[in-house]
Amino acid sequence: MTDLEVLAGRLRDARAIVVLTGAGISTESGIPDFRGPNGIWTKNPQAEKAATLQHYLADPEVRKAAWRHRLESGMWNAEPNAGHRALAELERKARLDTLVTQNVDGLHQRAGSSPERVVEIHGTVHEVECTSCHERGPMEPALERVRAGEEDPPCRSCGGILKSATISFGQNLVADDLLRSQRAAARADVFLALGTSLTVYPVAELPDVALRNGAFLVVANAQETPYDPYAHVVRRDQLGTLLPAVVERI
Repeated sequence: MTDLEVLAGRLRDARAIVVLTGAGISTESGIPDFRGPNGIWTKNPQAEKAATLQHYLADPEVRKAAWRHRLESGMWNAEPNAGHRALAELERKARLDTLVTQNVDGLHQRAGSSPERVVEIHGTVHEVECTSCHERGPMEPALERVRAGEEDPPCRSCGGILKSATISFGQNLVADDLLRSQRAAARADVFLALGTSLTVYPVAELPDVALRNGAFLVVANAQETPYDPYAHVVRRDQLGTLLPAVVERI
């Protein structure tokens, strides 16, 4: 029996499937990852400053560069790929409990995954948040202000610093999202870690939580991860090829 058949059987019989996705599932939609060979931070270490809250708050030039990057981001035109669509199909065919994503692109929901099952553990790029009064709103009006000439648009309610509603380095995860993810991992009998390096904590602890509670662990990522030695199945395939092949066997 092949890995794909074993995995399809496990998914078919599972009581609670939990999925964790990282940047690797969206690279096939044209969104570069961060730490891979062609990653944003690999190619341009300075870009990591914009993702660090301390630098973002302290340096207007970092913020201006971040707003320029947001304007130019390919994320706005990205479409869900076969991997995203396969996970939406998995939800329809099997008992998918929770989909935790480290991605901020919203592609899982656009592919058809139920929003109530998706935990955007690192936030979303489709909203903007004030770092002072914490008012949130859609991203597009803020981008329009940048296009109109505001290099670093302030909050219109309090004058505070605006940033995308994503979790930056140095910023705590939303406690409720983390707790929900940990509880899901604890009740999973199959846990899929897809396109994630499993090096960013505390999210990288989720497979460990699942393993401690007896889950069948699958790791599918282009590069090695710290959990490869403990996983029941390890794959290096492109997720847009692997996931449809598994789901069609369920």
